[in-house]
Amino acid sequence: MKKILLVSALVFAGSAGWAHGQVLSTNVGANPQLTVPAKPSPAPPVTRTARGGVVPTAVRNGNPLQMLNPRAPARYGNSQEHVTFDPNNPGKPTGVKLFEWTF
Repeated sequence: MKKILLVSALVFAGSAGWAHGQVLSTNVGANPQLTVPAKPSPAPPVTRTARGGVVPTAVRNGNPLQMLNPRAPARYGNSQEHVTFDPNNPGKPTGVKLFEWTF
């Protein structure tokens, strides 16, 4: 019984020495196949969708009567921005854009 206990203690001590002798090491720069993945780019910032049309422009500018004035300053826009055209006859306006959302 003493011999079995002594042998098993030596085997256990020997196996612990073998496990301690193993070293894990990597050399990323030396092997071209092992590359560090690039960090993902950050997400683009969230922006508000552009709103257009006659009603939002009148509310935004503050003076809706200036939209009817042909000699109004350029900041009030022109009539071409708020009018829809027929694709078959581009010179003829077909309607007015009251509300417009672009995506």
